[in-house]
Amino acid sequence: MADNPDVESTNKAFVPLENNPEVMTHLIHQLGLPTTLAFTDVYSIDEPDLLAFVPRPSHALLLVFPVSATYEAGRITEDSHLPDYTGSGPTEPVMWFKQTIRNACGLIGLLHAVANGEPRRQIIAGSDLDSLLQDAEGLDPVRRADLLYESKALESAHADAARLGDTQAPLAEENVDLHFVAFVKGADGRLWELDGRRKGPLERGVLGPGEDALSERALELGVRRFLQVEARGGNPDLRFSLVSLGPSFD
Repeated sequence: MADNPDVESTNKAFVPLENNPEVMTHLIHQLGLPTTLAFTDVYSIDEPDLLAFVPRPSHALLLVFPVSATYEAGRITEDSHLPDYTGSGPTEPVMWFKQTIRNACGLIGLLHAVANGEPRRQIIAGSDLDSLLQDAEGLDPVRRADLLYESKALESAHADAARLGDTQAPLAEENVDLHFVAFVKGADGRLWELDGRRKGPLERGVLGPGEDALSERALELGVRRFLQVEARGGNPDLRFSLVSLGPSFD
C-alpha cells in the first residue's frame, strides 16, 4: 500500500490486498484460523442500527485510509518521542511486526489482528499461522521481520488472497496511496494501535472486561481518535473503510 520510507525500494513487493472481508477471511482461514472467526464490514462507527449488524465481540479492527500529509506529520511527531521497540517472548504485551515487504501493510495489519488477544488462542494447532507465530514469538522485531520476509507459506497465501478482490488488483511494484492500521484488544485488556510503519506498538488505553474493539470506549481511544487527529490537522479527505474480526455469521 502506501510507500514506506523505512522499507528499501529494492525489497520485494506484494500485490496490495483489498480491504474486503471476504478476501481477509479467506486469508486467515487459509493460514490457520477456524471458520468460526471472520471479518465483517463496519459501515458506521456512529449509527447503532448499523453497528448492530456486526457480529460481536469484535477482537480487532482493520482501518484503511488514504495517507495524508497530516497523517505523516503526526506519525513522525509521535514516533520521535518513542524508543525503537525491542519486545519479544511470552511476556510481550502484544506481538508487533515491523513491515519490510513493500505493499504488505494489509498483510501486516491482518497478522496484528490474529496474533493477539482471543484470535491467537483460537489458531489451529500445527497450521502455517501457528508455526509462524511460534517461530516469531522469541525473536526481536528485526529478526521477526526477516522471518516474515522469508516465509514462503505467507507469500503464497497472500498471493492467493490478493487475486480475490472485487476490483482489479494493482501491480506489486505500483505505489498505492492507502494504508492499513489495526486496532486490537490485547490479552492484557488494553487497546493497541498496531502499524508496521511505526516504531512499535502504541497503547491507546485500557478496556473493561465487557468492552470489545467496537465498544464506545475502544472507538473513542482508537478509530475516532485517529480521525479527529486528521481533522484537527486540516485533512479534508477523511475517507476510510473498516472491517471487524469477530464471530462468523455462519
